[in-house]
Amino acid sequence: MDDIEQEFGDLSRRGAASRACDRGCPVLHVDMDAFYASVEVRERPELAGRPVVVAGGSNPAGDRGVVLSASYQARAFGVRSAMPVAQARRLCPQAEFVSPHLPRYAEVSRGVMALFREITPLVEPLSLDEAFLDVGGSVRRLGMTPAAIGEWIRGQVYDAHRVTCSVGVAPSKSLAKLASGLSKPDGLLVVPADGALEFLHPLPLSALWGVGRRTAQALRRLGCATVADVASTPLTALERAVGAACAQHLHEFANGRDERPVVPDAPEKSVGAEETFAQDVTDRVVLRRELLRLVDRATAALRCRGLRGRTIALKIRYPDFTTVTRSRTVANPTDSAQEVFAVAADLLDSNLPCRAAVRLLGVRVEQLVRGAATEQLTLDGGGANGGGLRSPWADVNWSDAERAADAARSRFGSAAVRLATLLEVPARSGRGETRLSPESGSPIG
Repeated sequence: MDDIEQEFGDLSRRGAASRACDRGCPVLHVDMDAFYASVEVRERPELAGRPVVVAGGSNPAGDRGVVLSASYQARAFGVRSAMPVAQARRLCPQAEFVSPHLPRYAEVSRGVMALFREITPLVEPLSLDEAFLDVGGSVRRLGMTPAAIGEWIRGQVYDAHRVTCSVGVAPSKSLAKLASGLSKPDGLLVVPADGALEFLHPLPLSALWGVGRRTAQALRRLGCATVADVASTPLTALERAVGAACAQHLHEFANGRDERPVVPDAPEKSVGAEETFAQDVTDRVVLRRELLRLVDRATAALRCRGLRGRTIALKIRYPDFTTVTRSRTVANPTDSAQEVFAVAADLLDSNLPCRAAVRLLGVRVEQLVRGAATEQLTLDGGGANGGGLRSPWADVNWSDAERAADAARSRFGSAAVRLATLLEVPARSGRGETRLSPESGSPIG
């Protein structure tokens, strides 16, 4: 999206799409502007107007990890999300590099999503900082056009949370998402229903949902440089270049066809956390402690959302960037840090070679279900996920203890209650945020 913003960022000012022509445009895409960085600036007003980079990793003062968010002042120097921190420092050494505060971002996100649901029940979150809204049923009830609703949302988000957002208004999800990106920062853009192709066809290949670097290369070999070129290329030629499934959806989007509805509260596919270390780690004790920290974060996110999962996956990345993922499925869905850690630690011990150095460690819980936990007891009195030997902690109600800790953290901050094993080192955030992946497959973050 960044190259589209640079090349077509003045689209609305050139009058190619008018805010007045919003008839037949029930879909809004609302995207917070540099969300993490904006929240940090809100908390630290002295950073206003300065380049700010929210850096994931064990030490934002170091060069490991990646950029999670960058203010528009930092973006002017070429800093982008997902960029290695070392590269961001070379591009903008004067930037203020800050650690992420995930609970703070989640709190703002909950407030923003609640505001959206005051307008319509048809809200489809894609991540903490963006969502689709279908306001078709709200237009008559509110006596407002879709564009007016979008403007109202922008004002309410700023008044309530002191952060800005951009809004795309269009007849379909793909066009609305494009429009919000082109209106950044702090703008609104309408793609008229009768002018969709006029808006879409001059755009570069990267404007199409699902076109990354490799797909773009394949399309360029066909002679495609713009969306219009993809729209006019025979479907059979596209299939030979990028495969049947990808070709079909690219051809549909390039011709302005997108029938996907806004799906409210699409179920999450996984919740997890990961961390890139400031220095490669070989010490098993340190790795198990950091794994416990990640499990604690991930399971707290599960409990916050009323979710449990049956599959625990471990991710290990070595210094040469080789990445290994191993998983195990337990008998009953769980949101317990104790249960998830027991499985994840066993996966770590079973799959990490002796004295191997680790660059990144991550844990993920999959096969999610909603609802209260029910525990199947075994004959030895332990839980069904516990194994044959009775644990000395078998009679401890870890679920209640962990929920009590969640409540204390929510009220007094993330450092209010911590696992004893983690007290010897300061709390810190990992490479990225706690991850929630909607069924839509859209990126998070």
